[in-house]
Amino acid sequence: MLMGEFQHNIDTKGRLIVPAKFREELGEQFVVTRGMDGCLFGYPQKEWEILEEKLKSMPLAKKETRAFVRFFYSAATECEIDKQGRINIPQTLRSHAELEKNCVVVGISNRIEIWSEKRWQDFSEMAEETFDEIAESMIDFGF
Repeated sequence: MLMGEFQHNIDTKGRLIVPAKFREELGEQFVVTRGMDGCLFGYPQKEWEILEEKLKSMPLAKKETRAFVRFFYSAATECEIDKQGRINIPQTLRSHAELEKNCVVVGISNRIEIWSEKRWQDFSEMAEETFDEIAESMIDFGF
């Protein structure tokens, strides 16, 4: 399981250190794509394959489905961890997540999320303010 929050810098070439704690779970190669809320999602190969099957089963006749699948897949890239524990994030993905220098890498169960430090701080502040309300609504999901 992927969990925890780690601060890392992205260099001018788009290389970001993957926290050592996540490397074994992610494997030497994993998929990174646009995520929601302005971050990037990173999936281990087996999780990506599960997600692919779900996306394939979605009804292509629905306009929203086609838009989501296009947006999600068009920026997806396989990232390979180098000997220094880094991945190279393409410019398209760096732009989407506004990754410039300070980044936060977060473990979220079956994936990682890569955030700009500013966006992560903004999200964290909002989530902290509404955490009790969010927790109460989780009752509907059996939490």
